Amino acid sequence: MKRMIDLIVTFLLILIFSPIMVTIAIIIFISMGTPILFKQLRPGLSGKPFYIYKFRTMIEKLDEDGNMLPGQLRLTRLGKWLRNYSLDELPQLFNVIRGDISLVGPRPLLMEYLPLYTKEQARRHEVKPGITGWAQVNGRNSINWEEKFKLDIWYVDNQSISLDLKIMALTIIKVIKKEGVSARDHYSMERFKK
Repeated sequence: MKRMIDLIVTFLLILIFSPIMVTIAIIIFISMGTPILFKQLRPGLSGKPFYIYKFRTMIEKLDEDGNMLPGQLRLTRLGKWLRNYSLDELPQLFNVIRGDISLVGPRPLLMEYLPLYTKEQARRHEVKPGITGWAQVNGRNSINWEEKFKLDIWYVDNQSISLDLKIMALTIIKVIKKEGVSARDHYSMERFKK
């Protein structure tokens, strides 16, 4: 049932947002060149790796020694705007179609975090990751890692179709209000450390 809802809703969202996605792709190409999409290996169900796709929000910029500058210095004005409205996440709809992720579930984090999780925190991989989740509608990047993991595990233990629908509805509200996009004193979320 969850997979069926994922496919139906995702196809509808792709139809609705396809003109916006094409427009964003053209603007990124004109302002930043290629690649238009950013892809990164992330852990999925049971920690199995997959490539997640987003619209590119940063430029390649090096310091005097040839090292990559921190993210906040590479984030473009367009990129910041895309992130504020979560439009950079739209290509992940195709990840849903492929079955890599669901519309709702714990957000897929970085592969390098896997060995840092406690046994309890690792339970977030007992379900497919999602574009949005219980942690995203309850603070997103404005809450700390411990709170985020607790919310993810709560979702794993309480998942249902009705909860997924509630999270989808709350996500629309949060995106419109631009709540929780950035952590305090950081452009997104600080890296997880054990």
